[in-house]
Amino acid sequence: MGHKGVLEILLASILLVASISLHTCNAAQESDDGGGWSSRSEVGLQDEGPCTIDVQDTASLTHRQFIEHYAYRQPVILTGITDNTKFRLLCSKTNLLGSFGDHKIRLSTANTHSYRKVDVPFQEYVDFLLKPQSADALGSDTLYFFGDNNFTEWSPLFDQYQPPPYRLPGTTDAFSFGVAGPGTGVPFHWHGPGFSEVLYGRKRWFLYPPDQEPHFHPNRTTLSWLEETYPLLPPEEAPLECTIRPGEVLFFPDRWWHATLNLDTSVFMSTFLG
Repeated sequence: MGHKGVLEILLASILLVASISLHTCNAAQESDDGGGWSSRSEVGLQDEGPCTIDVQDTASLTHRQFIEHYAYRQPVILTGITDNTKFRLLCSKTNLLGSFGDHKIRLSTANTHSYRKVDVPFQEYVDFLLKPQSADALGSDTLYFFGDNNFTEWSPLFDQYQPPPYRLPGTTDAFSFGVAGPGTGVPFHWHGPGFSEVLYGRKRWFLYPPDQEPHFHPNRTTLSWLEETYPLLPPEEAPLECTIRPGEVLFFPDRWWHATLNLDTSVFMSTFLG
């Protein structure tokens, strides 16, 4: 092989290494700043509120203790229960848009009882709809990407997710993946039990037991409830609440009322136990 051929091979190797290094650097930078999604400084929702929900490190909480103390009684925040480092990196803004930007996703309106469905490309949703939401917006006008996932198209991503290992007898897993802008969330509603993990951003939760229906308007957003109703609640009507961050998992029991508020642009996965 002549000198020209050797130089061409060396140049190609250098370019390949530079490309890999740049990709690694970008991935590290995205991980540092929240995966390329919006940072706290862009959003006026800084108040994480109090945390009145038990927080348990699963290194010292056995599955039996989980069943006895929480599974059918009260919500709990679990730390150290999953290691979704790889999945989290796959959920960076660059990676999700690169893999699924041209895929159609189904959005739902963020109100309690009736839902309007809208199909848009994921790229369009990220570019135009992941904006801070105002308190006067109605739930029926707020489009939210959560659930309604196409498990065939998104299976290369979902296959990498490690769900919480704790189980309730007689139930099976159903995943619901979402990406939502700051100020968005779902108003109070209830369904079966499940886990919710945040990959990027912060998500504030408000919960009431099944026999304590909260006061809320089904077409008003959680943000408007937080600003208008929450400050006037007497102590006996205050919800259980906490803000969960990346790597933390919230468990909520069957039929517990709950509402959510994304303090940042959030990427999250729920595991419903049906």
